[in-house]
Amino acid sequence: MGILDRFRLDDRVAIVTGASSGLGATFARTLAEAGADVVLGARRIEKLDETRAAVEKLGRRAVAVRTDVAEPDDCQTLVDAAMTEFERVDVLVNNAGIGTAVPATKETPEQFRQVIDVNLNGCYWMAQAAAKVMAPGSSIVNISSVLGLTTAGLPQAAYSASKAGLVGLTRDLAQQWTPRKGIRVNALAPGFFTSEMTDGYQEGYLDSQLPRILAGRIGDPEDLATALIFLCSDAGSYVTGVTLPVEGGLLTS
Repeated sequence: MGILDRFRLDDRVAIVTGASSGLGATFARTLAEAGADVVLGARRIEKLDETRAAVEKLGRRAVAVRTDVAEPDDCQTLVDAAMTEFERVDVLVNNAGIGTAVPATKETPEQFRQVIDVNLNGCYWMAQAAAKVMAPGSSIVNISSVLGLTTAGLPQAAYSASKAGLVGLTRDLAQQWTPRKGIRVNALAPGFFTSEMTDGYQEGYLDSQLPRILAGRIGDPEDLATALIFLCSDAGSYVTGVTLPVEGGLLTS
């Protein structure tokens, strides 16, 4: 097998949560380009159909399932759909997430719990369901954030806590499952990328953060998608328990 062949995912099956738009949709298309069939989960089924069509246009099969990852039953249903259609799950990309920016003295218990339920608990429920059917050599990638490792000037206690929790969850699942099941578990920690979340930032905020980014620019989704393929494929077969920052040097400054 040549070096570039190790990045291929031919005939593997990948589940992507939060696949209705933004980075999740980019991840789904990228996995399809690498050769995978894709099972798509998100709450907005009409947007999921757009991602499904994009995957099929690339010559791969796709299944779309309305999924709220905060509900363990929904997570199981998504994995069951993958097994029914494809009889295997090789890759799980835990991408579903929500962002908030609420001052800590004003954030309600309901607001805080909602972020933790989706961003952290949802990844756990998905990993639990997928790990039960994954074969040795499979890969789980949790989408954390640099805000799990640093701060960025906004009041994001719930979001930062959820993403920091994913870093710990990644390490622990790796130490449980890599030796015993042969499942690698890693995380990506994106910096600032164009997405629906960044579209909601106040005017001028991203410009204020640019001096912290050594690369001098906001990330392109493809910058993150290529890192994802590394972790999902045989190219990353000796990498587990790692949180890989993809942030243009923000953490260095």
